[in-house]
Amino acid sequence: MVSPLRRFIGMIFLVTFVVIYVFVAMVIGDLTMADQHWSIKLIFFAVAGLIWVIPAGLIISWTYKKR
Repeated sequence: MVSPLRRFIGMIFLVTFVVIYVFVAMVIGDLTMADQHWSIKLIFFAVAGLIWVIPAGLIISWTYKKR
């Protein structure tokens, strides 16, 4: 049985992580990609848009891990 407290902590941590990650990726993209070609911007934002899945998966697996 998974603890409800663990699920709640994981949910709060996941939402906080995603919000912070989005803002950090957006600022980095804005500062470094302002004068780049559109294809470079596309690659950066595609990678930045997908890389958050790895830590989110780790958080979710911790949330549902049994004792």
